Formats: sequence, structure tokens, C-alpha cells
Amino acid sequence: MMMTTTPLSPQSRPVQSGLRAWWTRIKSIEGLTDTKSIEGFHAEANTETFHRVLGAKDLVFFGLGAIIGAGIFVITGHTAAEYAGPGIVLSFVISGCGCAFAGLCYAEFAALIPVMGSAYTYAYASLGQFAAWVIGWDLMLEYLFSAATVAVGWSGYFVSILNDMGITFPAALCNAPFDDGVDGWKITGSVVNVPAMFIIAVLTILMARGVHHSNTVNTVMVCVKVVVIALFLCAGVFFVQSENWHPFIPENTGSFGSFGFSGVMRASGVLFFAYIGFDSVSCMAQETRNPQRDMPIGILGSLVISSTLYILVGLVLTGIVPYHLLSVPAPVAFAIDYAGSQLRWIRPFVKLGALAGLSSVILVTLMGQPRILASMANDGLLPPLFAQVHTTYKTPYKASIITGACAMVIAGLFPIGILGELVSIGTLFAFIIVCASVLLLRKTRPNLERPFRTPWVPYVPIGGILFAGAQMFSLPPSTWVRLIIWMAIGLAIYFYYGRTNSLAMRRAATAAEIEVELTNDNTRLIALTDTSSSSWAPSGSLSPSSASESPAARSHT
Repeated sequence: MMMTTTPLSPQSRPVQSGLRAWWTRIKSIEGLTDTKSIEGFHAEANTETFHRVLGAKDLVFFGLGAIIGAGIFVITGHTAAEYAGPGIVLSFVISGCGCAFAGLCYAEFAALIPVMGSAYTYAYASLGQFAAWVIGWDLMLEYLFSAATVAVGWSGYFVSILNDMGITFPAALCNAPFDDGVDGWKITGSVVNVPAMFIIAVLTILMARGVHHSNTVNTVMVCVKVVVIALFLCAGVFFVQSENWHPFIPENTGSFGSFGFSGVMRASGVLFFAYIGFDSVSCMAQETRNPQRDMPIGILGSLVISSTLYILVGLVLTGIVPYHLLSVPAPVAFAIDYAGSQLRWIRPFVKLGALAGLSSVILVTLMGQPRILASMANDGLLPPLFAQVHTTYKTPYKASIITGACAMVIAGLFPIGILGELVSIGTLFAFIIVCASVLLLRKTRPNLERPFRTPWVPYVPIGGILFAGAQMFSLPPSTWVRLIIWMAIGLAIYFYYGRTNSLAMRRAATAAEIEVELTNDNTRLIALTDTSSSSWAPSGSLSPSSASESPAARSHT
């Protein structure tokens, strides 16, 4: 006698097993290390979503637009007065060496993966989704606070120009309402930094209208600030007093990072912020006509030019003014005033150059952030609105507006010292990830065709990791605490939204559902076959006794 089999319902065991396997994948560490193929990035790069209008010269100007600015016109004075003294020149050299190592690694990736995600994309290709999210979230900290930091410096120069014209801007409306001093957080009595918020709003509108307009404005501003810097160097060198360079590295005060060699290292960590520009260049890959050739030129060319100017300005600035007097929002303008009436004739030009230079930094930095957000949204890690591209301007306009609004709030509320340190630690962390990614991809895919190859691997990537790591650990503990808090917020968002909504996870879910359906279809087919076999028999094959049995009796049999 044969047994019959009851067909399985959709709620039965095979469905549960398939869904359980999918849920196990969500909870397991396997999905965290899933990488995105280089070929997939190339397919993404070949789309015509953006206008390809940039060449090598444009990328060099974008790099100079982002790099030259805050490092010369704002951060130099603060770091010299608080950490390194005239030794800030060595801090620039150390930061420049670390940036050279990181820049070579960025150049390899920018030519290999010519898409707009920068370090986020490079991490996704080599380290996996989780590392990509971490660095993408870190880049949000880096770009948002960078634009805000430079906007605060722009505000200082803007108010100084108004004072020269006899116009007094209310102090309560051009300073941050909060500050983090020796005694902790305090309320300064100011309301909000209006000029800083204003310049971000104007440049946000400009960048949302398209890369062609932004490129034209940036080129003009870069030309203005380079000419002004050259004018300051040529005129200021005659007012240098060599005694201001002695001691070149002031004696340590007893605490780590307060002058001495540790102060030089801490200053180099803070000044790393000033080199954020070539990272911004890598975000323009999908708007470049020939990214495989032009991206390395833009990254490395802008880095060499800006490093040279930084070192020269650091020497002249600390030679004109005793370092302990430079903790001001506009140190170059202060140095001109300090030199006396003979140098004061270039003051209007320097301040104009500072405004142009800082404006270009804000512009290029704001342009980089939305493109990283769009790249993350394309992968499903952020909501789709961040990836929406304007049909006419061909820019991620919603991401641009959100970026500008957030940067406005940050610039209006916080002081320059806190913002600069946060940006530095974020930048250093991004450089470490990119250098490590070059090492890993060279090992996992050594035969991959690379239009530009980082020389002297593994020494250059390891050097970049060591330089950036040393400067990270030289930053104040409070900066580390803020980074950890920021990363904790990012991890919560990733596990709540990003991971389960990512394109890779949705594909895995779809594959699991297809597997479940196929399993159910096969089970139903087997059940139907077994049922048909047990109920069918030739005529006359049943005995009278068996024919008289009830269905219940037959089922028990």
C-alpha cells in the first residue's frame, strides 16, 4: 500500500528555511565585506548622467581652489600660536610628505575607478560595504566641517574689510555663540555668524546650477588668490625679522602638543585639513572628459603647487609677526598691519585675495560632498533623493541643497578651532583607508589594468598610513571623542537603514525569494506527482474489500 503526500503550503518548512537563510545573511558578517566590482564601477562611469566638461587644467585649478585658502589665510596663524610657533614650517613639510604618499594612492584609484564617490568608492571596491559606509560617513564629517571652517575664516576677512571701510559689523552677528575652551563648553554671548552662513548660501546656489558655471568662477578666484599670495611673499620678505624665528621650535610647556616636537606633530595634524583639496578633485571624475589621464595630473599637480606656497607663506608670516600673536581669524591681514604703514598698501589686495581664495575652497568642498552622497544613494545606503540629478544642470541638486543647509548651520554656531580639528581627523582617516585599499587591491587583483600606478608599492602606501596615523594620534583627545560620537551615529544609521536598503542586500533578498519560490514549486510538483501515483490504478485492480474501505481507513493504511 502506498502513502499519500499532502502538498506543502507557502508557510511550510522550505519557505521558512529560505527566509531564515536570508535573515542569517543580514545578521552575519559576510555581507559587511561584500565588494563592488571594478567592472560595475566602469559601467557606472560610462553613463551620461553628468556633463563631461573638465580637462586636466580645470582639475588643477579645482585642486588649487580647494587647497589654497584656509591653510594660508586662516589655520596657519592658529596652529603657529597654539602648537608649533615658527616650527609650523616643519608641520607643513610633514603634512606635505603624508599628502604626497596619499596623493599617489588617490591618483591610482581615481584613474582606475573614474566615478564620483572618492574614498567611499575606493573602499567599496577593495574593503567591502561596511568599510565603504564608514569612510563615506567620515567624508560627510570632513566636507561639511571643512566648508564651515573656511566660511568662519571668510567671515573674519569680510568683517575686517568692512572695518577698513568704516563700517562696524555687530560682533554678536559675526561670531559663534558656542566655544570649547580650557574650562569646557561655554556660551560666548554672540547670536550667530551671519557672514559665514551668507557665503555658504551663495555658493550653494552657484554649485547647484552646474559644474560649468562653478568651473568658471573657481578659475577666476584661483588666479586672484595666487597673484595676491605672490604679492604678499614678494613684499613681506623685506619685513621679516629673523629673531622671530628663534627659537624655531619653542620649548614644550609640559603637555603633549603644546610646542616642542609634539607641538609640531599636532600642528601638522591640524594643517592636514588644508590639503583636503585633492580629495575634492577625485569627486569630479564623472564630469571629466578623460579621467584616466587627467585625474592624476589634477591631483598631484595641485598638491605640489599648494605645498610650495604653504611653506613659503609659513616662513614669511612667522618672520613678520611673533608667533604667539597669530591666534586671530585673519593672520595674513594681521601681519600686514603689524608690519606698519610701509606694507599697508597691499592690505586691500591681500584681503580681496583672501576672500576669493576662501570662497573657492568653500565652493569646491561643497561640490565634493553632494557627489559622495549621490554615490552612496546609488548603492542604496542613503535615501534615493540624494541621487536625484537635475535634468538641466546635471547636478545632484537635492544633495547640494541639503549639504549647503547643514554647512550653514555648522558655520553659524561653532568656532574655527573645533571645526578645523574635526576636519583634520576625518581627512587623515580617509587617507589611511585609501592607502590601505591600494595595498589590498594590489594583492587581490594584481593583474588589473591600471592607467596610473602608485610607485614603490608597498612603501608609499605604508608611508601614507604611518604619516596619517601619527598625525591622527597627535590630535587632542577631545577631537577623538567627537569622532567616535560621530561614527557611532553613522553606525546606527547604517544598521537601521543603509544595510537593509542597500542595493547589494536587495539583490540578495531577491535571490533568496526566487530560491524560495523555486523550492516551493518543486515541492508542489513532487507532492502532486506522489498524490497522482497513489490515487491512480488500472480498472479492476481493487478488491471488493479494499473498495469498501473508508477514506480514513485508506489514509491510515
